[in-house]
Amino acid sequence: MGQGLKLLDLFCGAGGASAGYAKAGFEVTGIDVKHGKRYPFTYIRGDVRDYLNTEFLSQFDVIAASPPCQTHSATKHLRNAQGKSTTKIDMIPEVREALIASGKPYIIENVPQSPLISPIQVCGSAFGLKVRRHRLFESNVPLKGTDCHHKQQGKPIGIYGSMRDEIPNGGHTAKTMAEANEAMGIDWMIWSELVESIPPAYTHYIGQQLSTEVIHRVHN
Repeated sequence: MGQGLKLLDLFCGAGGASAGYAKAGFEVTGIDVKHGKRYPFTYIRGDVRDYLNTEFLSQFDVIAASPPCQTHSATKHLRNAQGKSTTKIDMIPEVREALIASGKPYIIENVPQSPLISPIQVCGSAFGLKVRRHRLFESNVPLKGTDCHHKQQGKPIGIYGSMRDEIPNGGHTAKTMAEANEAMGIDWMIWSELVESIPPAYTHYIGQQLSTEVIHRVHN
């Protein structure tokens, strides 16, 4: 549906969200500070903040972003337990301001409890996935979230730690890469990349809604 529409994915990681947008028909370009060796689409390695200007963003039809969520993620407690740094990072306000200024349709993805504005929620169980991994999506385009189908999908599988959202009672952490790949619907990442990703099914669902709205705007 999104054929010919260009989507910029900020903080793209290894491409979980990007893959879903691409499946929805968008031509995807990703930006992140990491090496991007396994990122499957056009990739720009750099600090996202260097690209938050209207001149650059104007090249794209849609802007998607997954700003760092350490301030709000439940994994901060896991990092504390492991003695790792928990320096708070919250780039959501800065990114939102730039995306609004661009005048483009945008979407910001983040974890539950993050300060997104009127977000919808998506759950892996709605797509038959073994992960739950609830995620929120804010947009200036009307979007519909999903219901949860936890009981129908059986015991959930988590990809890290002992988080209640990831691994509720009765669930377990993936024991092998093959199990983790299947649970997420991703087959090109290593474990550390899966930890920070969302399943492509989420953004395929979101991308289909976005493309319909963007095409409508173009023709009106």
